[in-house]
Amino acid sequence: MNVAVLASGSGTNLQALIDSAGRGEIGPARLAVVGVNVPDCRALARARAANLTTFVVDHRQYPVREEFDRALVAALDPHEIHLVVLAGFMRLLGPAFLDRYGGRVINIHPALLPAFPGVHAQRQAASYGVKLSGCTVHFVEAGVDSGPVIAQAAVPVRDDDDDAALAARILVEEHRLLPSVVRALAEGRVTADGRRVRVTGSWPSGESLRSM
Repeated sequence: MNVAVLASGSGTNLQALIDSAGRGEIGPARLAVVGVNVPDCRALARARAANLTTFVVDHRQYPVREEFDRALVAALDPHEIHLVVLAGFMRLLGPAFLDRYGGRVINIHPALLPAFPGVHAQRQAASYGVKLSGCTVHFVEAGVDSGPVIAQAAVPVRDDDDDAALAARILVEEHRLLPSVVRALAEGRVTADGRRVRVTGSWPSGESLRSM
């Protein structure tokens, strides 16, 4: 399975995928290309340090979102991509992209969806006073963080948490969850029936792989 990773920022989830691939933990998945929309982002440097093929499509050069989406498609298509992973990619994708790759795009979000979609999810969770938060890997559709849930991991929200402390605790789980879901997809262990997604098999640690 040829995997493309799209990122915009620091690229820690990209690094988790790179490290997992290096340890042989994402099965038949192959990191084929990394694309970014911010030319000087840390994610691009991480990809280049790992000798991965990269491209930059700067969204600022495309004032019309449909044109940006089409530029992304043009950059991805030569690599025969089977799965697109959004790893901190801070742009919404529209029909011009999803018509080409729809059903093959996943995202990782730092909250237990459907709670706290959108930006600043950790801040939303802490402010709301929930006792559990976490992260979600989901299929991407036209809505904001609204696609079917593939898998989730929960973390406690502590009374003394600020945004940064909660985000750091969630990030540990993101780095574990995302590579495991990529592997499950590559091994054909994910099936979807509408909004209900079934994942069979196990994590590398032996923990049951399931949606929560």
